[in-house]
Amino acid sequence: MKKLQSLAFALVALSCSQAASPPAESPESTTAAEGSSAAPAAVSAAASERLDTVLAAQPDDAKARYGSRHPKEMLEFFGVAPGMTVVDTLPGEVYFSGILLDYLGTSGKVVLADYSPQMWTKFGDYTPDPKTKATWPQDTVTKWEAKRGTDDAAVGAFQYGAVPDDLAGKVDVVLLSRALHHLMRLESDGGYLTQALADINKLLKPGGIVGVEQHRAPEKNSDASAKGDAGYVKQSAVVAAFEKAGFQLVEASELNANPKDQPTEQDFVWRLPPTLATSKDNPTLKAQMEAIGETDRMTLKFKKPS
Repeated sequence: MKKLQSLAFALVALSCSQAASPPAESPESTTAAEGSSAAPAAVSAAASERLDTVLAAQPDDAKARYGSRHPKEMLEFFGVAPGMTVVDTLPGEVYFSGILLDYLGTSGKVVLADYSPQMWTKFGDYTPDPKTKATWPQDTVTKWEAKRGTDDAAVGAFQYGAVPDDLAGKVDVVLLSRALHHLMRLESDGGYLTQALADINKLLKPGGIVGVEQHRAPEKNSDASAKGDAGYVKQSAVVAAFEKAGFQLVEASELNANPKDQPTEQDFVWRLPPTLATSKDNPTLKAQMEAIGETDRMTLKFKKPS
């Protein structure tokens, strides 16, 4: 099991922002936060058409996963629109920074965010070269500036634990797409979740939004098995952490739910597509994992109080 968990950590370190998952039904999952009538911010028809154009231009392998990843529905649920400043945690070439670069337009900005260099030292044998993390913000801006077209958004980058003062109170939306499990599993070994939530609070404008997409553990599973080591965490634990940090749950969506994914306490996220870590040489098991599909995921919209 230890070897499988180590493999899981390695896989997510390399592709955390690109992995996919769908959420299982649970009694805690609701279409809207209890007692709240808030709806996602409306996105204009022009913005919706622009997003369609951007998504149509993505690589074929990314488009093949739209049925599981739901990029349009997610960004519109979180109210992301052209002209905004949006932070993408653990940015991917497509999800979501590659999409945002084109979608936010010349008056918008995409800010790529990584875990702190100190947190990356906790990944054991899969800890990246510290030199790459020491210069990550500068190197990332240089890389993404080279990708920019004339109609694309401005770019920036930072690492949690070192939020630039010039971004304080300037951000409209922070995205945490399958990035929470490491913050949660390492909270007791450095307070990384607490720090990240404090940083997000600093970044957001009053009324700003945090969009969470995260692999979901069944509430019936033990808390010890759902700390994030296997990629899964409980929706109730995520909500509790955000509310403790002062955020308000606006709405929960089941758009990324997958009732076929009912993980046991021994299962980890990367057994399922697209990684299929446990079945590459076992056609029968691979077929079973493909029949389940990508993981069950919670999709939560939080707000910084105005």
